[in-house]
Amino acid sequence: MVNRERIIDEFTRQASIDSPSFKEAAIAKYLEQRFKKLGAEIEFDDAGAKIGSDSGNMIARIPGNKSGEPLLLSAHMDTVTPADNVEPILKDGIFTSAGETILGGDDKSGIVEIIEALEVLQEEKIPYVSLEIVISICEEQGLLGAKQLDFSQFKAQHGIALDTRGVDIVINRAPAANRFKIDIFGHEAHAGVCPEQGISAIQIASRAISRMSLGRIDAETTANIGTVHGGLASNIIPSQLSLRGEVRSHNVDKLREQTESIIGIVEEEVNKAKIVIGDETKVATMSLELKEDFSPMLVTEDAQILQIIQEAGNALGRPQKIQAAGGGSDANIFNGHGIEMVIMATGMEKVHTVNEQISVDDMVKASELLVEIIRRA
Repeated sequence: MVNRERIIDEFTRQASIDSPSFKEAAIAKYLEQRFKKLGAEIEFDDAGAKIGSDSGNMIARIPGNKSGEPLLLSAHMDTVTPADNVEPILKDGIFTSAGETILGGDDKSGIVEIIEALEVLQEEKIPYVSLEIVISICEEQGLLGAKQLDFSQFKAQHGIALDTRGVDIVINRAPAANRFKIDIFGHEAHAGVCPEQGISAIQIASRAISRMSLGRIDAETTANIGTVHGGLASNIIPSQLSLRGEVRSHNVDKLREQTESIIGIVEEEVNKAKIVIGDETKVATMSLELKEDFSPMLVTEDAQILQIIQEAGNALGRPQKIQAAGGGSDANIFNGHGIEMVIMATGMEKVHTVNEQISVDDMVKASELLVEIIRRA
């Protein structure tokens, strides 16, 4: 029932529309018209104005033709960069970019599969419940669009986000995350004339980082210092440095403990950094910006949405692999607002690189599975 050529045409059109985060207006305009042709009622919220994008989140509603609890479907319209003048190329059944940009399968493959499923449902006159569809903005910038959604507008209590690699994989667990920015302030001095009168913020940071547990902490927890910025010139003792990083964990206690450990180590090194010049004691200081990036996602394997997905996969002879993930997605935000949402694989591979690719066969499989899921919802 799934139309392979229609998937190829749809993906080619969408991938050819540049849509980096904060610049989603062009793809939003296209999607508005595309979903209207499928009978959807469309609205855009004010998320763009709040976070600096040229579009809001798109919310599409399609009335069902059978009774039952509504189903929520989600994907995101933005991509990572480089994303200027994306040229999708299809060879031997595999989409890639021309090589200078990302492809955009993350997450346009998910949008294409939602559209194809709707086409099939309507062509084949398959009964389905009412559908609420969210195509978010700025997902790649920390789930910014989803964080601005008004969740009181949704009737659905469960759903699927189409946004992960591979095929026949469903994510039911994802970690919570904290992000932090630590500014370290030392004292400036001439590095050649009087270095003993300065306190190096870079030296403080290096001592602290050398003591931190980073990378894979355990099966549930990771930590990272992602950027280090500081210093003015090679002949100046640096008086300021900024560290940006994150901690993720499936366990909220471990998340807190690891975050506190990193901050505590920096505090200790800052407190050690002091010099005495005559009667004056100079000390280092620090400031901290810490925020919860997203809450954990945990959908139990006996949840209704997972039962529906498993039944759909079995009906197609393709048992679904239920597993945990290490990244966050809009599904974290939906779950945090009481909507039980899992993440379904769309076929995307090598995402966030110029080597990104996706198989048409895998998009066909994902579309077939989604039709079967909606049929059974």
